[in-house]
Amino acid sequence: MSSRNGRVRNAVVVDSPTTSPTSCPACRADLERLTRRRPPTVEKDWPVLSVVDLFCGCGGMTIGLLEAAADAKRRLRIPLAVDDDPTAADTFLRNFPSAGIECAKVESLIDGELGAPLTAMESRLPRKVGPVSILVAGPPCQGHSDLNNKTRRNDPRNALYARVARAAVVLKPAVVIVENVPQVANDHGQVVDLTACALEAAGYRVHLTTLDLRKVGVPQRRKRHVLLAVSGSTPSPREILDGLGGGCADHVRTVEWAIGDLEDVEPVTAFDRASTPSPENRERIDKLFDENIHDLDNDDRPPCHRDKKHTYRSMYGRLWWDQPAQTITTGFGSMGQGRYVHPTRRRTITPHEAARLQTIPDYVQLGLEAKRGAWAQMIGNAVPAFLTRALGRALIPHLTPLNDDDVAWAAKGVGRSSGHVTATPPARGTGW
Repeated sequence: MSSRNGRVRNAVVVDSPTTSPTSCPACRADLERLTRRRPPTVEKDWPVLSVVDLFCGCGGMTIGLLEAAADAKRRLRIPLAVDDDPTAADTFLRNFPSAGIECAKVESLIDGELGAPLTAMESRLPRKVGPVSILVAGPPCQGHSDLNNKTRRNDPRNALYARVARAAVVLKPAVVIVENVPQVANDHGQVVDLTACALEAAGYRVHLTTLDLRKVGVPQRRKRHVLLAVSGSTPSPREILDGLGGGCADHVRTVEWAIGDLEDVEPVTAFDRASTPSPENRERIDKLFDENIHDLDNDDRPPCHRDKKHTYRSMYGRLWWDQPAQTITTGFGSMGQGRYVHPTRRRTITPHEAARLQTIPDYVQLGLEAKRGAWAQMIGNAVPAFLTRALGRALIPHLTPLNDDDVAWAAKGVGRSSGHVTATPPARGTGW
């Protein structure tokens, strides 16, 4: 794919048609950021903040904080990032080569229970990690999602949400940010209430909200549950979340805003190539375009998706240029997983296009040698970077940077792994 000078064609935004993204200075500036090939410039003499990222994946949450920190003339130190997917951990390290990346399960490092004394493992962590400005976490959400049946609501992964509160007790960050699907609030184990109460008992002020990510500039119809906990003199979490911005008041960002500059040209890498549909799905894609429709009639859907209450109408659908995308998931390469057919091309969206819709900038290295399934997992599971960018912009000016001793100590590599990510995750990361 190639870029048409970073510009997109005019779009009519049906959600809020007052102004189009292409006539908006903020939208143009954000598109320039999204399409740039180099990360933001960081000066060595800027004050330093420390970020720990649990369930880090390919780094969506940290990428957003990196952007916000650069805006505030701050540098980031990442003493600890944890994920048990080797490909995701390797990708994180590729983009943050000085990070202390641990390819391990979070519960193998944060292995104590709420209210219990610190374990031997947990007692070592603060000495290795050092002071923490912001702890971010996006625990697995599959057990909570509407895309899963009710039996999955008891998924043991749901308890990982509360593990973040334990991490806060161990590491004592100034700020805690936890992102998940809105349905997490209805978890049978009441993990959100348990987590909030544990954080309040540890001295944090906590606020919970369900946020429409269009508000922070994400070109998706995507709502997410956000827990924000703050300590010290940081403004109240309610004030931060209620005043969150990053989008534009009179319009939303569209599919065309995010990917309209990308064109199909040959040759292309696999990252810029759509998955190959089955013959049946090829016919369905052709029908969408031949009849200029965005949803298939019931009879044109597979029998398993006809007249079923659990079926989402968007499945087997085609995106609109002038509207936000639906939520990007790991199934973006299959029309049977959602509305993922390109607005003007007879194919599903590519990994590159899905990354753009997730507000992952082009400078992020997702590994051209990665398998399509790995891209789907990393991109679909990522937290849109614009969410933590908006939170970071509101929070970072109020955070105290590390002092000179902490910065000098961090520069010696304390809290960093060797930079090696093992092919098979060990029971307890590397170097702890």
